[in-house]
Amino acid sequence: MSDPVIYQAGSDGIVTLTLNRPETRNPLTDADMLEAILAALARLEADESVRVAILTGAGKAFSSGGNMHAMRTGGGIKEELPARTRGNYKRGIQRLPLAFAALEVPFIAAVNGPAIGAGLDLTCMCDLRVAGESAKFAESFVKLGLVSGDGGAWLLPRVIGWSKAAEMALTGDMIDANEALACGLVSKVVPDAQLMDEARALALRIAANPSFAVRMTKRLLWEGRTSALATVLEMAAPMQALGHATADHDEAVEAFLAKRKPVFKGD
Repeated sequence: MSDPVIYQAGSDGIVTLTLNRPETRNPLTDADMLEAILAALARLEADESVRVAILTGAGKAFSSGGNMHAMRTGGGIKEELPARTRGNYKRGIQRLPLAFAALEVPFIAAVNGPAIGAGLDLTCMCDLRVAGESAKFAESFVKLGLVSGDGGAWLLPRVIGWSKAAEMALTGDMIDANEALACGLVSKVVPDAQLMDEARALALRIAANPSFAVRMTKRLLWEGRTSALATVLEMAAPMQALGHATADHDEAVEAFLAKRKPVFKGD
């Protein structure tokens, strides 16, 4: 069987991760898929040459979220004893949002088709989202008599605001790419054939900046989701001191004064 996640690193510092179970619409609850994603996140975070990462799905779906066939047959997360099911969530898929939250590498979700349930939540774990025209989104747990077990109740309101998140979570209704754009779930919708080109163009715009500053900026943005202003300012001061000490900062100032394009080396 092919690898659950394809890890593709480019010389430009951009890594593309492709969920690679198209025959089952790239479910996240399969153990091999979950472990492969976590391993890929650890690998790219440890590589200082990585500047930006893109996440997409193979085939016609981004991710179906849970594996419905496994639910029907009693496999996957569900156990006969609820306490064991709870433990499976904590030891399993709940590791995923925590791993994304710990990342300093910026992540772009290139949503190439349906992102359903945990698949939608996965897009919200990323920092930016662009969508192909065929993308669809649903926080559909309630339709299965379930709740989001992977952090959607925390993630989705912070991406699109409380009212729209409540509408999506309480109805379980599907929205298309254009509605996702209107509510701020994605920042751009493009023809499906142009999706990866658009995601790479966005990644290159991010990667063109000093890598240390990009990683610290992401950390501050995530901290700002839950912390008080005073806490974010306290974090920003030492980060700014580190930024002033980098060769890339000196290069940016010199290039600005000389009216030329800066050349950043990650130093």
